[in-house]
Amino acid sequence: GTFLRRMDNFLMDIYADPENVKELVDQLMERHLATLSCVCDAVGDIVDILRFGDDLGTDTGMFMSQEKYRTLFKPYHTQLNDYVHKNSNMKTFLHSCGSIYPIIGDLIDAGYDVLNPVQTTAYQMDPATLKKEFGNDITFWGGGCNTRSVLNRSTPQEVYDYTRKMIDIFGPGGGFVFNQEHNIMPDVPAENLLAMYKAVADAR
Repeated sequence: GTFLRRMDNFLMDIYADPENVKELVDQLMERHLATLSCVCDAVGDIVDILRFGDDLGTDTGMFMSQEKYRTLFKPYHTQLNDYVHKNSNMKTFLHSCGSIYPIIGDLIDAGYDVLNPVQTTAYQMDPATLKKEFGNDITFWGGGCNTRSVLNRSTPQEVYDYTRKMIDIFGPGGGFVFNQEHNIMPDVPAENLLAMYKAVADAR
């Protein structure tokens, strides 16, 4: 919807015109399910993970209320996950940046197996809380190192220490795939990147 309507328009539509939002998403779902049918038939027995992308959060909160997510989008997410799980061996991976703590339980209920990038600097995304409350029910793929202010601006030792701390929080009991929180940008010093890799290697 955000690609067709632009994000600003679509987010306003959610509140101003929810009936037409539902009609639009119904139409999109027909196309998504047709694509999923082809994907599951072609590679569903050999590919491990299928990635969905639906950014739902900002630094300071969600793009919409929990109630709007539950009524307008959760049923479709559930349908997509159910289709993948019933018609393939793949796990489902949701990429969503930002503060999405209020709906992580809903995402689990909708059937997602993996959450990425786990933006721990966003509001209510405390890593220890996430691990304690949801670590038994979903895999965290990310959260291993903050790319906004640590990986690019700290000393190598600070990067190492921060990365080890995140691994110590997310790692116990499994359900953690190490990855930094977002893309590694050109301002990251090579020695900081090596320090992050060393922290991962030392934690194995």
